[in-house]
Amino acid sequence: MADPILYSFRRCPYAMRARLALLVSGTACELREVKLSAKPAEMLEASPKGTVPVMILPDGTVIDQSLDIMRWALERNDPEHWLARDDAALIAANDGPFKHDLDRYKYPERHGSDAAAHRESGLAFLRELDARLGESHQLCGATHGMADAAIMPFVRQFAATDPDWFAEQSLARLQGWLTDHLASPLFRAIMFRIPLWQHGS
Repeated sequence: MADPILYSFRRCPYAMRARLALLVSGTACELREVKLSAKPAEMLEASPKGTVPVMILPDGTVIDQSLDIMRWALERNDPEHWLARDDAALIAANDGPFKHDLDRYKYPERHGSDAAAHRESGLAFLRELDARLGESHQLCGATHGMADAAIMPFVRQFAATDPDWFAEQSLARLQGWLTDHLASPLFRAIMFRIPLWQHGS
């Protein structure tokens, strides 16, 4: 049986979290790395909204939401019990208000926004995460799970926007959590570079 096809962009946080779940679940797939400024016609035909990740199952079913891809993979095989450490409300806060602030902090020229104001607003969410990490080593318990994998790529992007500023914040637990995740074999494994996919390749 053919493997699923995954259209992805390595540095996209949505694609990162989908790849984390696919890898930890042991799900083989055909990875097609794409350039977002030159989206292939095959990807747009499968998912006209034009965002990554997009997964096409062997039966033709299309899954084009990263959390749905994560849960699809983990429901098939969840050897580290990630689904037991989920928090839908926390992930929604990440994907909603925090992502809104992240975009306007990182790309103020694109949004006509006040970067400093959105950085400060985003910092409130980071402080919430830091407080949670005072109660346990990961966001939902002693070991990492669904919530950590779903949120970490966005914290990574926020931190990387101004690393010096991020390092100066009183977020020692969150900073350590992020460093540990970025250094993990799992994260390093999903960040390997491959050539951009082209039709016929």
